[in-house]
Amino acid sequence: MTNTINEVEDAKAIFVIGSNTTENHPVIGYRIKRAVKKGAKLIVADPRRIELCDYADVFLQLKPGTNIALLNAMAHVILKEGLADEEFIKARTENFDALKATVEKYTPEYAEKITGVPAENIIRAARIYAEAETASILYTMGVTQHTTGTDNVLSIANLALLTGNIGKPFSGVNPLRGQNNVQGACDMGALPDVFTGYQSVTDEKARAKFTQAWGVELSGTPGLTVTEMFSAAENRDIRAMYIMGENPYLSDPDSSHVRYCMEQLEFLVVQDLFLTETAKYADVVLPAVSWAEKEGTFVNTERRVQKVNQALKPRGKAKADWQIINEIGKRLGFGWNYRCAEDIFTEIAALTPSYAGINYERLGVTGINWPCPTEDHPGTPILHVGKFSRGLGRFSAVEHQDPAEKPDEDFPFLLTTGRVLYHYHTGTMTRRSKGLRKVLNEELMEINPHDAKALKLQESDLVKVSSRRGEVKSKVRITDRVPRGVVFMTFHFKETAANLLTSSHSCPTAKIPELKVTAVRVEKA
Repeated sequence: MTNTINEVEDAKAIFVIGSNTTENHPVIGYRIKRAVKKGAKLIVADPRRIELCDYADVFLQLKPGTNIALLNAMAHVILKEGLADEEFIKARTENFDALKATVEKYTPEYAEKITGVPAENIIRAARIYAEAETASILYTMGVTQHTTGTDNVLSIANLALLTGNIGKPFSGVNPLRGQNNVQGACDMGALPDVFTGYQSVTDEKARAKFTQAWGVELSGTPGLTVTEMFSAAENRDIRAMYIMGENPYLSDPDSSHVRYCMEQLEFLVVQDLFLTETAKYADVVLPAVSWAEKEGTFVNTERRVQKVNQALKPRGKAKADWQIINEIGKRLGFGWNYRCAEDIFTEIAALTPSYAGINYERLGVTGINWPCPTEDHPGTPILHVGKFSRGLGRFSAVEHQDPAEKPDEDFPFLLTTGRVLYHYHTGTMTRRSKGLRKVLNEELMEINPHDAKALKLQESDLVKVSSRRGEVKSKVRITDRVPRGVVFMTFHFKETAANLLTSSHSCPTAKIPELKVTAVRVEKA
């Protein structure tokens, strides 16, 4: 997030796109509701009618995979009606003319044909966002999990630049991260092309610094993303894999293919709390511990580095992740002498400019938002104040592109996937909760009443859902939350593994799979 969670509550306008916030980020969803009670205007863009729509001034129910057309049309309206912040654009941005030329054809009427959103709603949303004194955009994987995921995000950034809603309080471009430490994992270099703090592996100075600190020669060639790793395993270019706290057997797209790729591995290690579906494939399972059984730091969605203290002793032979990795490192011949999590954090701060001023003592109870370059620096709650890290903020001229799969005669429905309030991800933890299982313990595919009638379906009927990659069976929930031609499923339930259906088509830049748009056929089972 460029801004903080608390600021959401005092924004004058909030634009939520591709985020079922009250179910996937309930604390932030509560902040949005409080903002509305204080008088904030709320825009919601989503293929489904989510809970936040009940609080929204305008609901943009767009077809899956049409985000760019919608966002470009909003930009078109802002420019045509003279609502752009010309002073901000002139002083702090570049490439504006390219954006202006691109969005010229994206009239609300033109976008309506692509998105299905009425032109008057697009106009109203653009006015609310642009006319507000401060406006915040919140988005999640409903924006990124597309073949156009990177361009979707660039289109969001265009709106913020166009209206000057960046680098000031109660505004910003605010992606909500999917798990409690996704931000921290990325900060620590759990990406194929960077070291800690997003220092590129291709940067000779950065590479030399880490080579000296770690005592080994480091490659300047970026590695593979998760989706690329499984393809490499299929081709036997990768022969061993070490999976920590992830369950790709259920969570990754086209999971039949993922399982086949895993079977080609010569050696698989899984480090996790439970014997997950993926762990059952492993040659070695390393028992890890939960957040309550270890100490260290987490980094949340607003870049706040927070200290976590151990509350419980680990059971049996389970160990903290750093201890397991440390022991493996020693057996591989590295002279690692880390005695505790704080030793590791001290090294992080020494090698990572954005963490340089942070230490355990300074973190205290509330934590610190990075970047924090020196020990007397207070941290940075708001990014891009006065100046962007690259200098000028760059507008991106991006065009609408159709999803990789579209409905046809054989597969007439579009499947979009997501989560529900009661379960998380593949249910590794939440499905072990008796209370949560009692509330919901099976998949209920959502289908529009019109489509259900055409298929002669009744509530809770069993259906077979098929795609070009596989098929699953699910009970149905008949609801107008989804529009005609669209069905919705989660991936929480191994008995109805929705990712057997989804495709591995991905964004060419970020390599994120298009989990939000899959052509399927629905039949009564």
